[in-house]
Amino acid sequence: MHPTSRAPMGVAGIAPPPVEQQRRLIDKRPSRSQRDRIQEQEEKVLRPTIRRETPSGPPPINREITVTEGITVKELSERLDVKASLVIKKLVDRNIFATINQTLDSKLATDLAREFGASTATITFEEQAMQDVETAQVEKDQVKRAPVVTIMGHVDHGKTSLLDAIRLAHVAEKEAGGITQHIGAYHVERNGRKIVFIDTPGHEAFTRMRARGAKVTDVVVLVVAADDGVMPQTLEAIDHARAAKVPILVAINKIDKPDAQPERIKQQLADRSLLAEDWGGDVVMVPVSAKTKQNLDLLLEMILLVADMLDLKANPSRPAMGPVLEAKLDRGRGPVATVLVRNGTLHVGDYFICGSVFGKVRAMLNDLGEPVREAEPSMPVEVLGLEALPEAGDSFQVVTDTAKAKQIVLYREAKTREQTMAKSSRLTLEQLHKQLEAGEVKELPIILKTDVGGSAEVLTDTLQKLSTDKVRIRVLHAGVGAITESDVLLASTSNAIVIGFNVRPERGAEAIADEEKVDVRLHTIIYNLTDEIKRAMTGLLEPVYREVYRGKAEVRDTFRISKVGMVAGCFVQDGQLTRGSEIRLLRDNVVVHTGRVGSLRRFKDDVSEVRTGMECGVTIENFGDIKPGDIIEAYVTEKVTPEVFA
Repeated sequence: MHPTSRAPMGVAGIAPPPVEQQRRLIDKRPSRSQRDRIQEQEEKVLRPTIRRETPSGPPPINREITVTEGITVKELSERLDVKASLVIKKLVDRNIFATINQTLDSKLATDLAREFGASTATITFEEQAMQDVETAQVEKDQVKRAPVVTIMGHVDHGKTSLLDAIRLAHVAEKEAGGITQHIGAYHVERNGRKIVFIDTPGHEAFTRMRARGAKVTDVVVLVVAADDGVMPQTLEAIDHARAAKVPILVAINKIDKPDAQPERIKQQLADRSLLAEDWGGDVVMVPVSAKTKQNLDLLLEMILLVADMLDLKANPSRPAMGPVLEAKLDRGRGPVATVLVRNGTLHVGDYFICGSVFGKVRAMLNDLGEPVREAEPSMPVEVLGLEALPEAGDSFQVVTDTAKAKQIVLYREAKTREQTMAKSSRLTLEQLHKQLEAGEVKELPIILKTDVGGSAEVLTDTLQKLSTDKVRIRVLHAGVGAITESDVLLASTSNAIVIGFNVRPERGAEAIADEEKVDVRLHTIIYNLTDEIKRAMTGLLEPVYREVYRGKAEVRDTFRISKVGMVAGCFVQDGQLTRGSEIRLLRDNVVVHTGRVGSLRRFKDDVSEVRTGMECGVTIENFGDIKPGDIIEAYVTEKVTPEVFA
């Protein structure tokens, strides 16, 4: 070739490779499919690095949605305005495999909504139903409703007498009998207007309703005896009414007594920031007498006047809702709930949801025990047709979407079951030293009840002085009188131990203590009490002696026999009385004497034991101050070994 001619292959001045060498280089190049596989492998290696370098956070919040309890995946996707498959994909990323109809927990629904750029407001199913109805209703549908009144006050100040006087004076003759035994609430009429009275144990039920978020009472009538004055339970009732922000109307009762001093009552209430209207204040105070029925009409007029100032209204055309006042299990009728219709009208045949209970109104009974077809606002009725027994204070709501209501009930049942399983056991003295070793408890809360105020003060100081650097004893509450349900409920809430010194628990308090697993210790000697607390604190709890209840008898009458002494004619209310058994004599739930049964007779025969429902004559060894109405409580003292925990 000519030196200036162009070479067919390669670079100028470089000779091309031989033909065989070119063929070998071509054979070693990867094919197209091999090149694709290599590229995919490189992307897999590089992808995590890219993710780490550019993290993607949740999108900014640009809207707010409402989440109800037990919301499904489908409902959440509709409120987020995204496809359900995207919500399910987010759940799968969390290792949660859910269908489109799966119910979601409120926290999980909130987290999912946040990933789609939405904040949430959680409300209950009843609140959602209420909002839907209130959005649809108009102002002209609102009508006046009857006020709901609760009468509160101290013991023996005439609450029940005042209720009975109002009922008998303002209810027709045919309605006078058996009202409260049917329902626990009733209504009276004054000048063509209705007033609803709730016949409850005063502040106790009032507090429970308020604790569950159900405002039942519109007006509180505070009863104060004109011959007695403001007492501790009166002050407690004032505090409860103020906490619920309910107007107070004072009825100064027993003005017919010669030693009545209504002006002194007004002065005492003025010291508690309740100033009467005639003294320049804003609290209505009416002097009444339940015995002579004086000023009862004036009291009802004042209640209606206070109700007019509150401007109480309801919509009868909407679905009914309201709180459950009480619930019981009737042998012939099944679960029966007493409900107070706060708004709307309840009809026979309506489907309703009540806490974790679903049902249909099969029948309704009014406060006279008569069947009714519908219940207007502020009317109390007994409802039949529940599938289970609801809790007092639960919200009662009529529903139109029965499928959704059943779904909510199943969700609530599951949540209740989880809470029951996770509920911690109550603290007992036997468990204290075990928990001390594990470092779980640093203080021992105590609720103390004694027979007199001096004992309460001394015991409070004595117990608090037992505190050490490892365990601090804290007296949450110290009071005088029998151990009540309120004491047990407080102990249940604060994991405290209830100690009774020379007092006994009431029957209802014993039942609640057993149900809530609250440790109740009863003592009559201060040294035994302090020794037991010391042993519990140091973890040296030796085998203890525990009382075992045997029976209870009421003293109906007493008579004196020569050479025998005072004999008590008794009726055995519960358990049995045996000759020689240890007994405790109670007067107004306060221990008067502790001893043994001297002799036990039925008619003229000496007997070894007397059982429930029988009458007998009892003498107590070396004691004769027995009075009718006293309670003789029999028990035995057994030596028990503390439970050994694993």
